[in-house]
Amino acid sequence: MTNLTRRSVVRLAGASALAALAGCAGGSGGDPSEQTPVDATGRSGATVAVGAGNGYQFDPPSIRVSAGTTVVWEWTGRGGQHNVVAEDGTFESELAVEEGHTFEHAFDEPGTYEYVCVPHQQQGMRGTVEVVEDG
Repeated sequence: MTNLTRRSVVRLAGASALAALAGCAGGSGGDPSEQTPVDATGRSGATVAVGAGNGYQFDPPSIRVSAGTTVVWEWTGRGGQHNVVAEDGTFESELAVEEGHTFEHAFDEPGTYEYVCVPHQQQGMRGTVEVVEDG
């Protein structure tokens, strides 16, 4: 059995608190517009998990699709209430928390669409959809 001093207990509690804070501040692993997007071109649809990882991420955080593709965001049930809101105002979901809840948007025009989870954007919960012409 290990003898724990008051100092070692305080030290362990501090380390645990720091680890918990690091998890809260975690997001999608950086700016999704600077990440290599997952290639989902040539498919009729693509799915992005909402509340992935530590509960405050989109997975994948960046995705490339062909024009005409419908992207479906599916809630994991982790991280509390989330939504999906385009920074340019082209789409916006309602706030939801239920696992399996979905929101979808068809992307017809080429371009890069950045979006956030409004309640968790300060934690880095951001994503991008890059829409390209096939050919």
